Amino acid sequence: MFHFGKLLAGATAGAALLALPVVAQAEDCGTIDLGSAISLTGKYSTNGIHAKNGYEYAIQKIKDAGGVKIGDKCYNFKVTYYDDESKGDRGATLAERLINQDKIQYLLGPYSSGLTKAIAPVTEEYKIPMVEAEGASRSLFNKGYKYLFAVLSTSEQYLASAVTLAADMAKESGKKPSDVKVAIAVENDPFSLDIRAGVKEDAEKYGMKIVIDEQLPRDLSDMSAILTKVKLLKPDLLVISGHSKGAATGTRQIGEMKIATPMIAMTHCEAADITGKFPKAAEGILCSTQWAETLKYSDPIFGSAEDFYNGFKKAFPEYADKEVPYQVAQAAAAVLVFKDAFEKAGTLDKEKVRDAIAATDIQTFYGPIKFSPAGNNIAKPMVLRQVQDDKYNVVAPPKFASSKLVWPRKPQ
Repeated sequence: MFHFGKLLAGATAGAALLALPVVAQAEDCGTIDLGSAISLTGKYSTNGIHAKNGYEYAIQKIKDAGGVKIGDKCYNFKVTYYDDESKGDRGATLAERLINQDKIQYLLGPYSSGLTKAIAPVTEEYKIPMVEAEGASRSLFNKGYKYLFAVLSTSEQYLASAVTLAADMAKESGKKPSDVKVAIAVENDPFSLDIRAGVKEDAEKYGMKIVIDEQLPRDLSDMSAILTKVKLLKPDLLVISGHSKGAATGTRQIGEMKIATPMIAMTHCEAADITGKFPKAAEGILCSTQWAETLKYSDPIFGSAEDFYNGFKKAFPEYADKEVPYQVAQAAAAVLVFKDAFEKAGTLDKEKVRDAIAATDIQTFYGPIKFSPAGNNIAKPMVLRQVQDDKYNVVAPPKFASSKLVWPRKPQ
């Protein structure tokens, strides 16, 4: 068993927040240095730390399996981390520091689409391959970037299944999909604005009426004004996207205000630990997810999705009594992409490794990974989980479902 402690926070602006203690490299293996500017403090720190833990778990598992094999040599990954404080301009500055001062030639991504959007121009300018796991905004993949690659599904796919489910439930109850009323409340960031656009597009296909379409407060600490409108206008589907803080605030206030909306869908449920913090309010909420331990995916390093889930909990005991967020899994998958690319390139040459990343077509515990020319993963679908008796059960799409949807949601 291995376990990494928490990083110290509160370093002065511009100073490094160093990586977690790294297990000593095997004497007969070299080191491949990776870098990451990631949110270890600030509003995205919860998920930033999840991502960092996923990176570190993957690095250790790859080391345990013999490292990265290039010719007759082996290498282990080592990451230099800096804290971007959840600020895009700082993230860009730190990316330049990693490249110019630390001489890092390969980057793992930050947390969030906004931070990825800030760093991508830097990596593109210096021709530094970046494999990222936490930036899903489709706007990242229409810029013509050649050095940005994302293992996760893009943002417009996150809650598409919720709109389809609402249409299906309307039919089951003898109504038309066009009778469905939709409320949308999202953060003003690239990811959440893409969620909004995707939901609106899907709702319009069914002729659904958007009765609320508002941005969440900047600090994500109070959405009672929006929820008051929800109580008044009685939508059939409420969609919330505000990363982990927004999910926590939304779930808490949905319970406090006794919101009776029959279908509520949101992002970042597991990362916010809504079942642990607000178990009654969370019951019945639909949660978009990139990955679940019940999915039938596997690879030689991690084993099955369930093996990853159990192994990570053992390595990081602080997750023992809560779900392993998909942010952890996709971060680990990003490291796997680098391993596969180095081995297929057969060299440490940066451009050849970049080309090997672009040609990625692998099966992993996280799902299939294959990049389009734009750098997004075109092989892996999203799924929806519903909180049922404090558990997150996959309910859509049907071919991935492990449980039947409970509808309408019953407020506790």
